[in-house]
Amino acid sequence: MADQDFSPRTVTAALIVIGEEILSGRTQDVNIAYIASYLTRIGILLREVRVVADIEAEIVAAVNELRPRFTYVFTTGGIGPTHDDVTTDSIAKAFAVEVVVDPQAVAAMRQRFSEAELTPARLRMARIPQGAALIDNALSRAPGFMLENVIVMAGVPRIMQVMLDAVAPRLAKGRPMLARSVRLDVPEGDAAPGLAELQSAHQDVQIGSYPFFENKRVGTYVVLRSTDATKLDAAQNALWILIAKEGFAAQAADGE
Repeated sequence: MADQDFSPRTVTAALIVIGEEILSGRTQDVNIAYIASYLTRIGILLREVRVVADIEAEIVAAVNELRPRFTYVFTTGGIGPTHDDVTTDSIAKAFAVEVVVDPQAVAAMRQRFSEAELTPARLRMARIPQGAALIDNALSRAPGFMLENVIVMAGVPRIMQVMLDAVAPRLAKGRPMLARSVRLDVPEGDAAPGLAELQSAHQDVQIGSYPFFENKRVGTYVVLRSTDATKLDAAQNALWILIAKEGFAAQAADGE
């Protein structure tokens, strides 16, 4: 069963992962899971992820399609010093603004690089769309930036993580999502009818079912999510009643 969003107060986000290296398989992305978990903890729900090439038109199209639909759009990748790092120019084009060498970005980079080391290639990382606010980068000093609801971060995981820490206090947040997990030792198809009834009765709780195969046995994880602890507890109690009624073998699983 697919998850749904039942809360009109939810703060939502989309993520655009930018880079040919991801699409070609040369690099395995680890940022998606980190960002999803991080945002969930602070009350922002990641609702869509796209991976696009380092092609300006495709980045512009993705940004302009997603930014009206979500509270925030995060991007990772493509803000380095090389010719194929086109994210900054693409974001500027999406907002129809100029790209400028930002004095604050240059000052930040001088904390790490000498004047001789601030080559034209490195100074590309100080080019920022006009009107954007910088996002501090405590590791390599070249900043990310935020323009309206679009948050642009590096693709290198450690640098992305410090940028996310830096920008998080500026963001609006919903109530953190709570979760309960139960493992059923039955196939998903056997559990599906009862779970559908459970979802109908508890519409403020997201109920997802996820099949697994382990030690030659088929089973189903049921995950209940809500921002309301009372409603979540009620749905979980109803799930245990359903389990007892159906005679399913089950046990509580660790939260996500």
